[in-house]
Amino acid sequence: MFFERPDSGEIAVLVHIHFPDEKDREDPGEFLELVRSAGADPVVLIEGSRSHPSPKYFVGDGKLEEIRQAVAEHEAEVVLFNHALSPSQERNVEQALKCRVLDRTGLILDIFAQRARTHEGKLQVELAQLEYMTTRLVRGWTHLERQKGGIGLRGPGETQLETDRRLLRERIRTIHKRLEKVRKQRDQNRRSRRRAEIPSVSLVGYTNAGKSTLFNVLTDAEVYAADQLFATLDPTLRRIVMPDAGPVVLADTVGFIRHLPHKLVEAFRATLQEASEATLLVHVIDAADEARDENVEQVDLVLEEIGADKIPRLLVYNKIDCLPGYEPRIERDDQGVPERVWVSAVNGLGLDLLQQAIGERLSDDLFKDQLILEPAEGRLRAALYQHNAILNESVNESGQFVLDVRIPESDFIQILCRSGIKPERYFPNYGIEDFMLDSDLEVS
Repeated sequence: MFFERPDSGEIAVLVHIHFPDEKDREDPGEFLELVRSAGADPVVLIEGSRSHPSPKYFVGDGKLEEIRQAVAEHEAEVVLFNHALSPSQERNVEQALKCRVLDRTGLILDIFAQRARTHEGKLQVELAQLEYMTTRLVRGWTHLERQKGGIGLRGPGETQLETDRRLLRERIRTIHKRLEKVRKQRDQNRRSRRRAEIPSVSLVGYTNAGKSTLFNVLTDAEVYAADQLFATLDPTLRRIVMPDAGPVVLADTVGFIRHLPHKLVEAFRATLQEASEATLLVHVIDAADEARDENVEQVDLVLEEIGADKIPRLLVYNKIDCLPGYEPRIERDDQGVPERVWVSAVNGLGLDLLQQAIGERLSDDLFKDQLILEPAEGRLRAALYQHNAILNESVNESGQFVLDVRIPESDFIQILCRSGIKPERYFPNYGIEDFMLDSDLEVS
């Protein structure tokens, strides 16, 4: 029942209140985009200012009357608040307006329900919706609130309400069990990639920053991409080959938003774990957005919440085609490591620079050199071929093998040890303690 939506948009009155506290502020422009993404038809935005929310209606009596008049004038079907309302505030406003009321969390849940396509995505959205509904369930039984307690006076309302709550709890437990299976499967896939030593790169960022468009041009995929909030909900993974890094698993993830409901973060933890266990995070930023710095801060907060704040990060400023005078470029830190890349995914500008930067960030411990091997060193040559480490091979006049090699240093050191060759031959600074440690690990 959660995924059936009307064909036409609903007439909606929007409410946005300005608060002096910075952490409670929301963006009315972003709210309007959320409403349109949900398929609603906004007819008027009612704004006001308060020092703090009213405990009963969230807004004052005067503003509530203004909202009531707007609902009557436009024959609105729903009133949308750009704030998180408590269950009691939501019920009180509904009773006063005689109209359906939805807060920011409920609006985002509705958008997620429309975007869910995979079985996992639908389970995650349904879980978040059910947990959101548990505290608002009484709203559906307000016509039975006149029933009194006591022997012989208890009506069916109390029993029905308790039954519904029990059914909700059972459904939530069932979904948790199903999602746990999904988490185990994802963990198994990640362990397989780690055993194969395939690095993973996750695209993260604020919603509508252009992650899916960038994902499509890098992987030749056909992930749904649109100029709307939360166009991507279900994660998509593709295996690609990056310069100087070899095979890489690239993941497109759900976009973040300021004050992302905690229930959504919990429900989508299995999906977001792709980001929390990635080798490298590519943080895609809408360079043309006036609030891009604030959006970066919001993404950082969510990454911290899911335990991904310590993972190496590459900032990608997208949509430079909307900024006159901006050209694709790589910005590096004092050590020459790529920090920022300026690109335009929709026009394909700077994608070669982005691939170069990702390759450099993933190949910090990559051994790239030309080896000259004697014919008797065929064991080493065969091991390098087994690891797909040889890019090119030729034979010189002396009959020696000339190999262009690219391989992670740790793998190369282990191959050398197995072949009976001291790592100091190719790593002059390789210490005897490191050699013994690697040997011990190899034996065990």
